[in-house]
Amino acid sequence: MIIEQYFEDYEIGAKRKTFGRTITEADIVVHAGHSGDFFPHHMDAEWCTDQEFGQRVAHGTMIFTIGVGLTATVINPVAFSLGYDRLRFVKPVFIGDTIHTEVEIIKAFPDEKRENFGRVIEGTTVVNQEGATVLYCEHIYLVQMKAADSS
Repeated sequence: MIIEQYFEDYEIGAKRKTFGRTITEADIVVHAGHSGDFFPHHMDAEWCTDQEFGQRVAHGTMIFTIGVGLTATVINPVAFSLGYDRLRFVKPVFIGDTIHTEVEIIKAFPDEKRENFGRVIEGTTVVNQEGATVLYCEHIYLVQMKAADSS
């Protein structure tokens, strides 16, 4: 879906929630292959039995990737991602857990370096099936102001 949403259209406190996604062993194996992170915490079920959680833990970077990917449902041609801040892996995610992502517009202000653009900050919380936060970060968007639209 394509929706033009200009800086002035964002409302502080606006929220949305994604569908869920169950984490599988295949997810962990593929992510290990892509990232090169084959640490036993993720890959060795036997080794993990004597560790704090008693089972394999999903890569935090994978949960970030999947959690953010769940939010990618709208293309906004006047907004661009500048990146993410304040990334925290709050709780472990295990094989069989189902996660979803909740986002909320928490800040919006004119961009200091780019005339006719603002920054919109979206609090991004990944939540498991028990309602516990497993990851938090802030997504920074650069968004065109209506005054800059010449069409």
